[in-house]
Amino acid sequence: MRKLLKYLRAYKLQSVLAPLFKLLEASFELIVPLVVAAIIDNGIDGGEGTVYIIKMCLILVLLGVIGLVCAVSAQYFAAKAAVGFSKELRHDLFAKMQSLSYSQIDGLGTSRMITRMTSDVNQIQSGVNLVLRLFMRSPFIVFGAMIMAFVINAVAGGVFAVSIAILCVVVFGIMLASIPLYKKVQGKLDKVTTSTRETLTGARVLRAFCKEDEEIKAYDKRNGELTKSQLFVGKISALMNPLTYAIINCAIIVLLYIGALKVDGGALDRGSVVALYNYMGQILIELIKLANLIITVTKSFACAGRVNEILEMQPAIKHGSLIGESVKSPFISFKNVCVNYGNASMNALEGVSFDVEKGQTIGVIGGTGAGKTTLVNLIPHFYDVAEGEILIDGENVNAVGDEVLRDKCGMVPQRAVLFEGTIRENMQWGKNDATDEEISKAIETAQAADVIKAKENGLDEKVEQGGKNFSGGQRQRLTIARALVKKPEILILDDSASALDYATDAALRKSLKNLDYFPTVFIVSQRTSSIKHADKIIVLDGGKMIGVGTHEELLASCEVYKEIHFSQYEKEGA
Repeated sequence: MRKLLKYLRAYKLQSVLAPLFKLLEASFELIVPLVVAAIIDNGIDGGEGTVYIIKMCLILVLLGVIGLVCAVSAQYFAAKAAVGFSKELRHDLFAKMQSLSYSQIDGLGTSRMITRMTSDVNQIQSGVNLVLRLFMRSPFIVFGAMIMAFVINAVAGGVFAVSIAILCVVVFGIMLASIPLYKKVQGKLDKVTTSTRETLTGARVLRAFCKEDEEIKAYDKRNGELTKSQLFVGKISALMNPLTYAIINCAIIVLLYIGALKVDGGALDRGSVVALYNYMGQILIELIKLANLIITVTKSFACAGRVNEILEMQPAIKHGSLIGESVKSPFISFKNVCVNYGNASMNALEGVSFDVEKGQTIGVIGGTGAGKTTLVNLIPHFYDVAEGEILIDGENVNAVGDEVLRDKCGMVPQRAVLFEGTIRENMQWGKNDATDEEISKAIETAQAADVIKAKENGLDEKVEQGGKNFSGGQRQRLTIARALVKKPEILILDDSASALDYATDAALRKSLKNLDYFPTVFIVSQRTSSIKHADKIIVLDGGKMIGVGTHEELLASCEVYKEIHFSQYEKEGA
């Protein structure tokens, strides 16, 4: 948690004013029992009369109004600091997540990162808010009441001191026991979130295989484990209030007994006993608040540790800073490249070597899990290689700045993703100042002109989250157009025409061949018809490159390519 306090630097004033106003409120609150004692001893017993009592009551009202103003001011400043803290924290957390490599993101998991950004940060925000308001106020009231008790009577003050010492042992003991348990609870919450996300994402698959009941049982099991853990830690935390009440009430009984003896002996006034009772009541209220604060802070510490884990993660990708403007031959070169995901026993790619000249079209084909997507993801440096090197313009991708490198690339991933907004806003992702003419040209090249014409608002047509208001083929064509808007030097189509019919696929490939800026194109496909006209075709099997050449050369020399082609030849009749 200490490492996250830097996010309060921009809110130093609010972080000081919030506890300051709470201390002012607490100071006025400590005066109240003395005023009540004066009313009893002087106004009622002392015979000062009604005027004195009314004057003292007006002082009580004034103290209440001042305390209310201080409390509202403290709440305002604490809320402002806490919200600002969470804003800065979320900003840095999101930036850190964006800087992580694909492999690190895969390892963390989407649901875990969402939990960190939402639930965990919200919990930390609540903790910061409560700490600014109560962390100084509650101890101030507790120890202030004890000091006031010593001022009234030393023996009574001793009762306060003993009871506060016992309460501290109870409170901090429960806190220390709860912190690790809350960490486990948040971990199990991750599992429930992951399960929920998987179920909602794969709802159609679950129904297609009639697996709803099994998934419900699995979810109930995870949810039950989370509930059991929450109940267990909740029972420990719930001990705080009853133990606090029991200790305080026992202290009150002792206090009243001692007070009665002192009043009977003339060593103490009745108003002073009432004041001591009020001080004990204040301690009870503040310790209940402190107990709630500690529970919240305990959760916040657990969440802060989880958030800090991500903030302290170092990007696995090695970033360079070279600009790299000259074009050397070969334009792209893979030299004995090996890739490993995490601690996998086998490499995803093994000993891949090939050269690509600028403007060439490269086809990549192979069975499921052959490493096709892994290969093209290495070009924009989404993953680091375990062995070997990748050169672009004669420079190692580790040395070239990622922003510069990715600015050269137009990437169309396997899963066509459109973002909420308009078609025009989605098209301008590659180039912020792209004109309607540039966008329209890219859309025509991507064979998506009919999609725009069919929409009433054209480029201003709304796109729902994830592009749900478009079909799979429409989404694929629009994502290809989005990549083409920026006129990339390297265009990567990762199985991005799988939802297109053969005629549209052929028209798309013809349009790409006729582009006037001659990009280097990588086409990942399961169809030999999509890549048969490529300048070079790379055949992958089990992460190894088992063939490279033109369509005719591979038909003559590569059994895997030949098998893929003729299995489709029979189906397609082409």
